[in-house]
Amino acid sequence: MTSLLVLGGLLALYDGAEVVLKPLFGTLADRVGARPVLLGGLVAFAAASVLYVIADSPGWLWAARLGQGAAASAFSPSASLLVARLNPAARHGRAFGSYGFYKSIGYTLGPLLGGALVWAGGLRLLFGVLAILGVAVAVWAALAVPAAPPLAKSRQTVLDLARRLTDPAFLGPTGALAGATAALSVGVGFLPVSGAASGLGTVATGAAVSVLAGCAALVQPQAGRALDAGRMTARGGVTAGSLITAAGLGCALLPGLTGVLSAAALIGAGTGLVTPLGFAALAAATPAGRLGQTLGAAELGRELGDAGGPLLVGGVAALATLMYGYASLAVLLVLGLGLGLLMRRRANTAHQ
Repeated sequence: MTSLLVLGGLLALYDGAEVVLKPLFGTLADRVGARPVLLGGLVAFAAASVLYVIADSPGWLWAARLGQGAAASAFSPSASLLVARLNPAARHGRAFGSYGFYKSIGYTLGPLLGGALVWAGGLRLLFGVLAILGVAVAVWAALAVPAAPPLAKSRQTVLDLARRLTDPAFLGPTGALAGATAALSVGVGFLPVSGAASGLGTVATGAAVSVLAGCAALVQPQAGRALDAGRMTARGGVTAGSLITAAGLGCALLPGLTGVLSAAALIGAGTGLVTPLGFAALAAATPAGRLGQTLGAAELGRELGDAGGPLLVGGVAALATLMYGYASLAVLLVLGLGLGLLMRRRANTAHQ
C-alpha cells in the first residue's frame, strides 16, 4: 500500500507541475518565441533526469519528478504552438492529427519501455535513458525546427484575457478536450478492472488498452485530413467525437469481453476525433499572437480532465459500483455538450 501511495504521489507531482505552469509557459512562448521555450524545456527535462541519476536517493527522486513536470510544461504548449505556426491554417487539421498520432504512440510505448528499463536496471537506468533522450531530442529540434519569431500583438488587459478564456469559442473545444482526456484516462485505468471482474485474463485486458490506444492514434490523422478537405467541420467533429466517447463509456456497462473491447474502441475513436479537431478549432479562433497562451490554457483543461476523470469514476465506484462511475462520466460528457450548445446560442444571439 505504501509503494502504491508513493507511486501515486510521484505521478501527481508531475501532473501538478503541468497544471500550474502550462499556461505560463504558453504565454512565454508567445512573448519570446516557441522554439526557445521548446528547447529550454527539453534541456531542463534532461537536467532533471540527470539529477536523480547522480543523487540516487528518494528525496531527489521527488525533486527530479517535479523538475520533469515543470520542463514538460514548457515543451508541450510550445510544441502545439509550433504545429500551428509552421503549418498554414488550411492544413491545421492534418498537422494536429499527425501531432496527436505521434503523442499517442509515445503514451502507448512509454509505460511499456519504462517498465522494461526499471526491470533491467532500476530507476537510475530509466532516468538515465530519459536524460539521453531529452538531450537527443533537443539537439534534433535545434537542427530541424525552424525559428518562429514572436508575432506583434495588441496590448492585453486582465479583462481581455478573462473575456477570451470565457468565450464559447474557447470553452467549447477545451471542455471537449478535457472530457475526452478524462474518458481516455478512465479507459486505460478502469477497463482492465472491469475485465478482471468479468473473469478475463491479463492478455484480454491488456488487449483492450491496446485497442483503445490504437484507435485513438489511428483516428487522429484521418480526422485531421477530413477537416482540411472540408468533409467535416471542427464543431461537428468535436460533437460527434464527444458523443462516441460517451457511447463508449456506456458500452463499458456491458458484461464480458464484448463490453470491454467495444468500450475501448469507441473511447479511443471518440478521443481521436476530439483531440485534433479541438486544437484546430482553438487555433482558428485565436489571434496568432496569443496562440501559445490559449493552447497552454487548453492543455491545462486536458490535465484537469486527465486527473478529474479517474477521481470522479473512482469516487462514484467507491460509493456505488464501477458501472455507476462509467455512467456518471458519460452523463457529464453529454451535459457538457448541451451546455456548450446553449452558450454558443446565447453568444450568437448577443452578437445579432
